[in-house]
Amino acid sequence: MLTHHQLELIKATVPILQQHGVALTSCMYSRMLRDNPELRQVFNQGHQRTGRQQASLAAAVLAYAQNIENPIVMFKAVTHIASKHVSLGIRAEHYSIVGYHLIEAIKEVLGLTDEDELVEAWTIAYEQLAGILIDAETKLYQTMANIDGGWSGWRSFKIVEKKQETSNAVSFVLRPVDGGEICTILPGQFISVRVYVKSEELIQPRQYTVVSSDGYSIRICVKRIDPKGDEPGGMVSTALHYDYNVGDLIDLAPPMGEYYLDPSDTPAVLIIGGIGITTAVAMLGSVNAEERNMHLYFTCHDQKDFALQQEVNELMESHPNFTMTTRFTADEGRPTAADFAALARPDTQYYICGPKGLMKSAINALIEAGVDEELIFNESYGTGVLQKD
Repeated sequence: MLTHHQLELIKATVPILQQHGVALTSCMYSRMLRDNPELRQVFNQGHQRTGRQQASLAAAVLAYAQNIENPIVMFKAVTHIASKHVSLGIRAEHYSIVGYHLIEAIKEVLGLTDEDELVEAWTIAYEQLAGILIDAETKLYQTMANIDGGWSGWRSFKIVEKKQETSNAVSFVLRPVDGGEICTILPGQFISVRVYVKSEELIQPRQYTVVSSDGYSIRICVKRIDPKGDEPGGMVSTALHYDYNVGDLIDLAPPMGEYYLDPSDTPAVLIIGGIGITTAVAMLGSVNAEERNMHLYFTCHDQKDFALQQEVNELMESHPNFTMTTRFTADEGRPTAADFAALARPDTQYYICGPKGLMKSAINALIEAGVDEELIFNESYGTGVLQKD
């Protein structure tokens, strides 16, 4: 347990973490992946190269320091992190490795020694956080291993169908090699896909929304992420597009995620951008949506960029309570705060998925328009749940 003095020491580092948090986590990952190269197949190297993973961890460490006296405030974040970790196969034994390199990075970046009392305080604080996460993740592993059609860790699936949806989006239908059933997947949840990336000579994971599942197969839709300026291309998406075909095997982790359609009859508005349409199709195609009012507000670059468009149109035509607004930014420009505010309605849930800029704008506009934050649900695949500014 942290003493009162140690709690004060942790809180005193908040300004330092605000200024140097990314430098600290960058140092940690650099050290860890150098000394433990086997972990390169656990942590997505694309996110490492863009700095997203470093920034995400820095934000988590900062939030922990800010709430060190009342960690229960971070319950939602812990739940989210735990589901991500389980989907990537992170186990309890990895925490000692991460902890060692985190403390060493703190010492290096802040110029401290083993004798410094702040080092001891952060060592205890990390062990406390690790215990919370390990407990949450152990429960998830056990749950998924014991439910009908569930599994723990990685399970081999065969590609039984591959379909080009747009010039840069491909759908895959995947079936377990073991011939077993697949557990219930809530509309909006994701699975982690693990493939061998030839160009890197490395196994890499990536998370994708489950578009649909019939209990015997899973369908995902993968957008190829091409290099853009200083941004590298997506390693897993590129490999899936060019190197994996019908008959090939890939590994899947069990379905995870807290972003899914609530099983009620509450009206819902889905604010979706780009390949986030996969979550909309999953939600609109679920039994939870059949008898409720559902409005899809969808935006993407142009008509050719609209993945799963035929399926969306069929859903709209077959459900009298479904409506849709589309906005193609190439012709109409990006949605404004006023556009999102116009979607505000009483007693309505909001599900938001897409580029971070769109999501933040939508969340802020809805809250400003009087929508209760508790009715807004969102998923950002790089860093998790977004908050309003």
